[in-house]
Amino acid sequence: MTIEVRQARADDHEDVIAFASDTWSDRFDRGDYVPEVFPEWVEGDGPDQHTVVAEADDGRAVGVCQVVALSAHETWAQGMRVADDARAKGVAEAMNDACFEWARDRGATVCRNMVFSWNAPGLGAARGVGYDPATEFRWAHPDPDTDARADTDGASGLDATADPDAAWSYWQRSDAARELAGLALDPDESWALSEVTRERFRTAADERQAFAVRGNDGTRGAAVRTREYERESGGDGGEGDGDDGSERWVEYGVGAWDDVPAAQTLFAAIARDAADLGADRTRVLIPETARHVSDAAYAGIAVSETPDFVMAADLTGRD
Repeated sequence: MTIEVRQARADDHEDVIAFASDTWSDRFDRGDYVPEVFPEWVEGDGPDQHTVVAEADDGRAVGVCQVVALSAHETWAQGMRVADDARAKGVAEAMNDACFEWARDRGATVCRNMVFSWNAPGLGAARGVGYDPATEFRWAHPDPDTDARADTDGASGLDATADPDAAWSYWQRSDAARELAGLALDPDESWALSEVTRERFRTAADERQAFAVRGNDGTRGAAVRTREYERESGGDGGEGDGDDGSERWVEYGVGAWDDVPAAQTLFAAIARDAADLGADRTRVLIPETARHVSDAAYAGIAVSETPDFVMAADLTGRD
């Protein structure tokens, strides 16, 4: 099979539907999200976004992938899909090389992507095309509740306030920042993680919300609200997850804390904030560590069943 990688066109949509609709039919009721968003991807391509397809010698599109710019030096790859009859024929590698080339041409030094931890073939493919492990995270899901309060028996003396500078200072020294390699949910690109900056916390305070958990001994936790959106109901917000109906989600780009009392205070503040916004559900990105996951569970917060892995490719020095 001869493959040509080129920029995606609107008339590739039917081919993408044919090979990508049932990617995870055994895990998600709704199926794969890529066929649904493909027209938007093509329409939105430009200086900061590039969607490619792999075209076979019979004219069919047999693969798709997209790369987006998150900052002057960071890019994010997503939506890599290959038709069954084109696998193990170098299609993923060819599309990935094209995405890396686009990223390097615009000055990027790193490209990252996300792979579900249960997707062993996807993890192997990511390593095979040049990605290395970067970090892993899980979702915490505090219930929106206007009256949410921390366990006063364990969290006495702590409160949460909108203080972006304190939140930023705490984030910099936190073990969460180390575990997450300095990454949190990107404010503009869904499902992408990018490097956290002080400006992000300040913008969140102006446009969204940045929390700092404070006590007599200083700041002991932080979180930042990232976005609000409507999505089909069902599941924990995973790619392609959903049922009939609609839910309002509020998403928090990262949560970090010192101990269980700080976690209780932080999640209570998030629950109140989400309720004030009319949320049905929330998700908070937390590090995939035994301490963070067990702290959240001990605080009574639902946690997703499996982690997600972030992979990173160093684009410097590549030919």
